[in-house]
Amino acid sequence: MAARFLQELMRGEASGRWVRLETLTTLRWLAVIGQATAVILADLVFGLDLPRVLAALVISVSVVFNVISMQLFPPTMRLSHRAAAFSMLFDLVQVSALLALTGGLSNPFAMLLLAPVTISASALTLRATIIVSAAALGLVSALAHLSLPLRFADGTILTAPPIYVFGVWVALTISVLFMTFYARRVSVETYRMSRALAEAEAALAREQRLTAIGGLAAAAAHELGTPLATIKLVSGELARELSAQPELKEDAELIRAQADRCRVILADLAQGGRADEQVRRAPVSAVIEEAAEPHAGRGRRVVIRIEGKPAAEAGPEQPTVRRSPELIHGLRNLVQNAVDFAAETIWIDVSRPRAGGGQGLRITVGDDGPGFPEELLQRLGDPYVTSRPRAASRPDGGKTGGEAAGMGLGLFIAKTLLERTGARVSFANAEPPAKRRGRAAEAPPVELRRPTGAVVAAVWPEGAIIAGREEARGRLGPNERFTLDNV
Repeated sequence: MAARFLQELMRGEASGRWVRLETLTTLRWLAVIGQATAVILADLVFGLDLPRVLAALVISVSVVFNVISMQLFPPTMRLSHRAAAFSMLFDLVQVSALLALTGGLSNPFAMLLLAPVTISASALTLRATIIVSAAALGLVSALAHLSLPLRFADGTILTAPPIYVFGVWVALTISVLFMTFYARRVSVETYRMSRALAEAEAALAREQRLTAIGGLAAAAAHELGTPLATIKLVSGELARELSAQPELKEDAELIRAQADRCRVILADLAQGGRADEQVRRAPVSAVIEEAAEPHAGRGRRVVIRIEGKPAAEAGPEQPTVRRSPELIHGLRNLVQNAVDFAAETIWIDVSRPRAGGGQGLRITVGDDGPGFPEELLQRLGDPYVTSRPRAASRPDGGKTGGEAAGMGLGLFIAKTLLERTGARVSFANAEPPAKRRGRAAEAPPVELRRPTGAVVAAVWPEGAIIAGREEARGRLGPNERFTLDNV
């Protein structure tokens, strides 16, 4: 576990041109104001005799650096990793020089050395972060031995006990290491999640476009049906009336033939077309079939069951759900993951769990593959988590055996989209591998079997996606199916 944590931490996934010049210059101006205020108060209020000229010189170097940066580059410029790392190193050296003039590690403001380290770990590459952190550790060690003591105006030297200086050195050293690991871990998680969410949004946008195109095709087919039927009728009458004029009759028959061709094209468009109400809701088996359709020809059998019975036997009693791109694409990703790793069969079970007096909906996608690795079960649903070993045989031409393919992004997208519809998604294995190997060879028919590999369950509460009785049985609206066979 620790090795995996360090491996993920050391990945350069948090890299990116994130830091703007204006952000660093603003922070540096705040640091200059704070440093100057601290020096003035220490001198006038607390009576410390500080090397004013040298301290002012060190602070002015930061002012000059800021002014030059603002003159040479636009404030909205995003710094390269090298430029940002150089800026962090400059701030470290500047703060260290000021601390060396004002007591070193006995100065309570020594904690400011952590600021450049934290920014570097959050926004820069691993290499730049290591360089900045190593520089911070070196400067902390140098300040433990090389610094001017704090002196009052009457000449009294404020000397910190050696054990206190050692304790501050240990605390700062541990803080530099901890902040480096902590900030980088958070940065990697944030960057990883933003990438995964972008993928999920892109997948949802594609599904929404496909849904819109399907509805538009059905509407177009419906609207063009009547004028096309008129064209066929008129062209047929013209052909009969022009029987004495072969050339004109041929043109009329050509129009009728083209109308027939349009009829076939429109019939194809309307094959999957639904009226507006049907696009918004459909029987749960139809929604699952639509989600599983792209993976139907990949050498795996998909069995859909409603309350333990084959979907074909469910009839009109099965639940009617609100059809949405999130639901379709989320289920499609679960089916794809099952097909990728199943040996022969994928089972999709639909049931109505009764919890708290209400009726929800549960859709479970299981397979007969090797299942999820036990050590990853708690992390499934997070992006970029390698999922599980593939099945031994891959008729669809995929890889066989070995380690898992993919990064868990499909499961993350499925979980994210289904949760948008109100579902709770959980991952489990149907039974342990030892029990699976020791099971008897005889088994019931495939339609009645239970999944033996990975199982992903999505559970919706009452009213989340199930259409109400009146809503499910409502009128369909104007865009109904049509035919031209009677023309």
